Amino acid sequence: MIDLQQVTTEITEIAKKAGAFIRTEAKNFSKDKVEYKGKSDMVSYVDKEAEKILVSALQALLPEAGFITEENTVGQDQKEYTWVIDPLDGTTNFIHGLPTYAVSIGLMHHNAVVAGVVYEINHDEAFYAWKDGGAYLNGEPIHVTNVDKIDDGLFATGFPYYNFEKMTEYLAILNDLMKGAHGLRRVGSAATDMAYVACGRYEAFFEYNLNSYDIAAGVILVQEAGGKVSDFSGGDDYLFGRQLLAGGPVHSEVLRMIQKHW
Repeated sequence: MIDLQQVTTEITEIAKKAGAFIRTEAKNFSKDKVEYKGKSDMVSYVDKEAEKILVSALQALLPEAGFITEENTVGQDQKEYTWVIDPLDGTTNFIHGLPTYAVSIGLMHHNAVVAGVVYEINHDEAFYAWKDGGAYLNGEPIHVTNVDKIDDGLFATGFPYYNFEKMTEYLAILNDLMKGAHGLRRVGSAATDMAYVACGRYEAFFEYNLNSYDIAAGVILVQEAGGKVSDFSGGDDYLFGRQLLAGGPVHSEVLRMIQKHW
């Protein structure tokens, strides 16, 4: 087994390097440079170049590892160790000048995430965790909240930009949460949302239509911060099952609410 603490330290510096590039490019970015992978699925040279920065550095750090990446700048290949990376989670925010987006790097051993970093660029906040090592924000330990009732919580979610087949069920869940909770937020970066759950800013986060690179780093952050991660059935098919609920003690109550409608 590799030294996960040392690897996480190095991943954090790599994420900050890519983040610095993104921060610089944001100053003069033009929407004319946007490409479309789908109707509302946008990408730019910034995503691609940031991913190249990450891939190059991560290959040097762990040459034997495979990759799952959003922009496919390297061959996609799962191995014993696999990097799961999103170079710019919150691309739509970035393109529109909304300052919430992050670099997300997860490391899987077989099919379990064992280390992860979410670097929220505009606040210069590095969230990181490794298996059995705890979770941290800029060097300080973090933990999920102890709130166990929806009525006392603030929650985060995401809105789909394709595959709207479950919208009726999804809106019913939102309706219940809006009526019962302190509030419901949608900031546009799943990686950031999960980091915020890990440090106690949100009680829980849920979303569907997610990809592994959106959430891999966030999974280990929440788990090592004392939280629980599941799919909407309460099982563990969240990394590739395209639905996830992550939270502290309120997880079980939110899960029951989701299952009432889903």
